[in-house]
Amino acid sequence: MAALTNTFVWFAVTFWVFLQTQSVLATSVMAGVYVGTVALSGFFLGSLVDRYRKKTAMLLSSIFSLILYLLAQIIFSSTSASVFTDVSSLPLWIFIVLTLVGAIAGNIRTIALPTLVTLLIPEAERDKANGLVGTANGVSFLIASIFSGLAIGFLGVYWVMVFAIALTVAAILHLVTLSIPEQKITHPEHHSQNIDIRGTIQAISLVPGLFGLIFFNCFNNFLGGVFMSLMDAYGLSLVSVQVWGILWGILSLGFIVGGLVVAKRGLGNRPLQTLFLANIVMWVIATGFTIQASVVLLAVGMFIYLCLIPVVEAAEQTILQAVIPLERQGRVFGFAQSIEQAASPLTAFMIGPIAQFIFIPFMTTGAGVDLIGSWFGTGADRGIALLFAATGLIGLMVTLLAMRSRAYKKLSAKYQEHWLVN
Repeated sequence: MAALTNTFVWFAVTFWVFLQTQSVLATSVMAGVYVGTVALSGFFLGSLVDRYRKKTAMLLSSIFSLILYLLAQIIFSSTSASVFTDVSSLPLWIFIVLTLVGAIAGNIRTIALPTLVTLLIPEAERDKANGLVGTANGVSFLIASIFSGLAIGFLGVYWVMVFAIALTVAAILHLVTLSIPEQKITHPEHHSQNIDIRGTIQAISLVPGLFGLIFFNCFNNFLGGVFMSLMDAYGLSLVSVQVWGILWGILSLGFIVGGLVVAKRGLGNRPLQTLFLANIVMWVIATGFTIQASVVLLAVGMFIYLCLIPVVEAAEQTILQAVIPLERQGRVFGFAQSIEQAASPLTAFMIGPIAQFIFIPFMTTGAGVDLIGSWFGTGADRGIALLFAATGLIGLMVTLLAMRSRAYKKLSAKYQEHWLVN
């Protein structure tokens, strides 16, 4: 329910801002604010997960979200509706920041979940449990995707915030009733209750190739910022907001399908290889799913893409759970989240202007119209589509190079050694 609420708010506010302002720059800046805060907060949120009992950390997450959603609702209700149509409006950006940071507070739960898998699940079954975590996230994504578009289209952002506040209260009351058998907090180092970036880096550096994996995912997120910033603008150029919301709900079944496959079959004894193979397929799809202005092609490509995301996430989580001690996993997961998200703000802030001033003109009035316009299509949406295709090609080349790297071979050998011993 907490994941549902935070995803619901993130989707709905993004849809609403684009429809209010008709600005690609606004949605790209929003994406930059979101991923930038995620990147900066990962170190701190990971330390909270290690410092407190997991249930306490998750309660703090929902309470903080509730406070920010209440403040956002007050801002919206006390401000004239016409103010929110101006992209330079201060109340608009205060509202955006409050809602997005409220959603970001849910990352405490995101970091806590894989540590709970380590705490509660035998090692041989953790890859399957990680698949179930992906399925649960997919269910929340499915429901949020459908209802965020419908809520904005038929009810407006006022009722979005009412629902968010009510669901967050329900999530808090539900969590209070749960019992998590965590006997004590283990802090073997004198500084372990602090953010302790140095100690976390030392723990990661003890595992050969682990930094390579984290930075590979960082670069993938750098490229993924392109899709995060512009996908809504591209989708809304093809269909209405109501249809787009329903379509995302249907597509997010891919999260569930991918998670269930991992939960049923596991990842085998080579999760790192599985991670890279899944990335190759994802980037091939990203290169071609906007080759024509077709919502069907977009839907098929995105469905396969989303099926593979739980595979990639479960593989990374399974590797970290195997090679990092439990008492440091919160900080390591938080550190990995921060590093992996660090490039996305740069992409998100850059990509709006790049799309607006380079790719869109290239495919509307520029040389692209004559070069490829006859078969690729022309217009603003085709400029965004061309940017997506170029991003996919870069991602594919980097993934193929990473599979041949020394870091990949070292980490694969380290995991194999751990797997054979255990």
